[in-house]
Amino acid sequence: MATLLFSSISLALISLHIFLTFADGGSIGVNYGRIGGDLPSAFKVVKLLKSQGIERVKVYDTDPAVLRSLSGTGIKVTVNLPNELLYAASRKQSFAYGWVRRNVVAYYPHTQIESIAVGNEVFIDPKNTTGFLIAAMRNIHQALVKYKLDSDIKLSSPVALSALQNSYPSSAGSFRPELIEPVFKPMLEFLRETGSYLMVNAYPFFAYESNSDVISLDYSLFRVNPGVPDAGNDLHYFSLFDAQIDAVFAAMSALKYDDIPLVVSETGWPSKGDENEIGASVENAAAYNGNLIKRILTGGGTPLRPKANLTVFLFALFNENKKTGPESERNYGLFYPNMQKVYNIPFTLEDLKNFRDESSSVAGGGVGGTVVRDSTPVNRGGDGSGQSWCVAKDVGEDKLQSGLDYACGEGGADCRPIQPGSTCYDPNTLQGHASFAYNSYYQKMGRAAGACYFDGSAYVVTEPPKFGKCEFPTGN
Repeated sequence: MATLLFSSISLALISLHIFLTFADGGSIGVNYGRIGGDLPSAFKVVKLLKSQGIERVKVYDTDPAVLRSLSGTGIKVTVNLPNELLYAASRKQSFAYGWVRRNVVAYYPHTQIESIAVGNEVFIDPKNTTGFLIAAMRNIHQALVKYKLDSDIKLSSPVALSALQNSYPSSAGSFRPELIEPVFKPMLEFLRETGSYLMVNAYPFFAYESNSDVISLDYSLFRVNPGVPDAGNDLHYFSLFDAQIDAVFAAMSALKYDDIPLVVSETGWPSKGDENEIGASVENAAAYNGNLIKRILTGGGTPLRPKANLTVFLFALFNENKKTGPESERNYGLFYPNMQKVYNIPFTLEDLKNFRDESSSVAGGGVGGTVVRDSTPVNRGGDGSGQSWCVAKDVGEDKLQSGLDYACGEGGADCRPIQPGSTCYDPNTLQGHASFAYNSYYQKMGRAAGACYFDGSAYVVTEPPKFGKCEFPTGN
C-alpha cells in the first residue's frame, strides 16, 4: 500500500465491483500482509479467518506455508506476482510458465486460487516497472492457458488512486493522460478479452486527511450527512467511497470500457496515526470498516452503477510493526498480532444483526476503542462521595483477556500496579487485574458514558471496589 497525497478537493478515486456475489449483496475479503516481526503462524491465521467467517483473502506473494495452510479451507485466494518479477515475466515466456507451475498449479485446486494480482501499484513504483506490466500480464495469462486454468483464474493489477488525473466531481473522472495509450487502453482491452476486472486500491482516508477542511468526516465514514451533488451527472453522493468509485467508472467510460467490472483490492482506515494524520483513530477506523461492510454485504451499487454488487478487500488483517513511513502505516490492522480484534466490526450478514455505528459515543472506550454506551443505570454517589468505578464482570477468560490487553495497550491505562510484585498484583486473578485496568481507563476518560463497556465485560459501580488490599483510584 502506498501513502498517497491529494491536492485541493481531489476526492482520490478508485474502486470496485464484482463478478461473484455474496448472498444478495457483495463480498468482503481481507489483505493478509506479513511485514511484521510478531505475527502468528499461517496455520493460526487460517483458523482466525475461518472463525470470523472471512471467505476471501489476498496475499502479497506466493509463500508456500500460507498457500498450504489455505488448502482445503474453501477460502478463495488472490496471489501476487511482485513488482520485482515483472521484468522477468515480461521478457521470458519460459519464466512465466515456471512461475505459474510452481506457485499456482502446485496448489490449485485444493487451495482455491481465484485470481493473480500482477504487480501492485506499479505506476507509483519508484523502480518504474510500468513498462513491463502489460507484457507480464499477457505472458502469465498464456501460462494459465497452457495449464488450462485461464477460465478459472483471473488476472489483474491493483491500481493506486493516483492513476486518476481528475476525481472530483465524480462525473469528471479521468485517467492520467500519459498512462492511457501505453497502459490503460491495452490493460482494459486485456481485461475485456479475458473476462477479468480492474483492481483498484481506494482510501477515502487519504482524501479526508488532506482536505478535512472541505470534506466532512461523516461523508467519509458512511454516516448521515447532507451529501454532495454532482452537476455533471445529476447524481447526489452521500459517501466519499461512492464518489471515488464512480470517478473510476467515469474514467473507464471515457475510454469506452463500461463493461469492465471493478474490485476494490485494498481499502481501510488507520486506527492510529501521527499527530498530523487527521482522522486516524480507533473510533473512525471502526466506523469506516464497519459501515463499509454493512454497505457491501447488504447489496446495492453506486449512484452511477446502482445494480452493481461489489467486492472489497479490507486492508489489512494485522497491524504490521515493520512497515516504514508514518505511524498510520503500522496501524491499519483489524487484528493485533495476538489475534485479538483492534475494534469490533461485523464480517458476515449474521454479524450485522448486532452492529451499529456509535457515531455519537465518546472516542476510545471498549475493546479496541469501539465505544458502546453503557446501559447499566448508575446511581451516582452510592458511597456519598459522588464517585464511580469500572470493574470487570465474570464473563469468561477470552473476553476479559481481550479487554485487559486493550486497556493496558492501546487504551493507555496505568497497569503498573498489577505487574508482579506491585501493589495490586494480588489477588493474581484475571478478573481482578482486568477490573483494575478497566477502572484506570474509565477514570482516564473522565468516567464518560461508554468508557466502561469493554465488549460487555465491564460495568459501573458506585461503591469502592475491593480486590484484596488493592485500592482503586478515582479521577479526582
